[in-house]
Amino acid sequence: MTARKTRDAAGRARRPGGASRPPAAGDDARIPVTILGATGAVGQRFVALLDRHPWFRVEALCASDRSAGRPYAEAARWYLDKPMPDWARGMTVRDCRPGGASRVAFSGLDAEVAGGIEEEFARQGMAVVSNARNHRLEDDVPLLVPEVNHEHLSLVAAQKRRFPGGGFIVTNPNCSTVGLVMALAPLHAKFEVTEVVTATLQAVSGAGYPGVASLDILGNVIPYIGGEEEKMEAESRKILGRPGAPAAFGVSAHCHRVPVADGHTVAISLRTRVRATPEQAIETLRAWRTPLTDFGLPSLPERPIEVRDEKDRPQPRHDALAGGGMSVSVGRVRRCPILGLKMVALVHNTIRGAAGVALLNAELLKAKGLL
Repeated sequence: MTARKTRDAAGRARRPGGASRPPAAGDDARIPVTILGATGAVGQRFVALLDRHPWFRVEALCASDRSAGRPYAEAARWYLDKPMPDWARGMTVRDCRPGGASRVAFSGLDAEVAGGIEEEFARQGMAVVSNARNHRLEDDVPLLVPEVNHEHLSLVAAQKRRFPGGGFIVTNPNCSTVGLVMALAPLHAKFEVTEVVTATLQAVSGAGYPGVASLDILGNVIPYIGGEEEKMEAESRKILGRPGAPAAFGVSAHCHRVPVADGHTVAISLRTRVRATPEQAIETLRAWRTPLTDFGLPSLPERPIEVRDEKDRPQPRHDALAGGGMSVSVGRVRRCPILGLKMVALVHNTIRGAAGVALLNAELLKAKGLL
């Protein structure tokens, strides 16, 4: 009798009672992967999301020199609610150098060190799927939110010629940018966005671990996150444009850090070339479906956009984990007296906004035969 399948927090099919420890490499047909920056906030999300993944198995956990050589359970100060997987606890952390059988490197590295390390792995023939900002705006590097611009993977062919080993780098955008572009994409496709003004309320987990000092953030709002506004303005135009040709509309972003654990709230006002009523915008958002359904990607949510009708939603406490953290919730779609439309989007910053979208990017690479 076939065991009934269930779904984990990322929406992946699982069988009840499955062991947390992966099979030995010789018995496992899954693609071996490495996690770079495995002890950090995004690295821990990679570990959790890759636990019992049907396509990938973790071969190596890599981090800084101060963590290398130690068991992962000692090197990582685990902060997620979900327990550390048993198979990860005893793995010895390695330094961030290529080696082993891995074909994919998931990078949760800090931008201060990510650039050169990621290039080294690409030169060794590996696919680097990066959450770092270093390579996002390079002309031949895809900046990917799969449901929105999967066709940008066409850039990989040219990039492979740059790395003698045949590897390449694929990036995902800033965590707030993911929420913004997913909310804009259906409207841009139907009505053509011409102007965007956005303000974010960003969770402290977006600053990594240990994040913002408690005395700075408790009972406070910090109206500055270094480089964040510039990233949102440039990245959203690259994603919503064509490969090599960013979208022509203007974006103005205001970014704030707030005392919320997980979930970035994004307030958006926009103008469209074709006039749209709030009712038409809601209908367009609700009807939008991912073009990737036929690929069978394990981490793909059934509904990438969840439209909320309540006047006071979305909220991080209630909606950050929609679709296992992989869906963006959109609500308060209404008339803007200046630009025409305004709305609120919510994205789980370390899942859909970071490790989750990177994992989805890697699944798409496999489905398209690029691994």
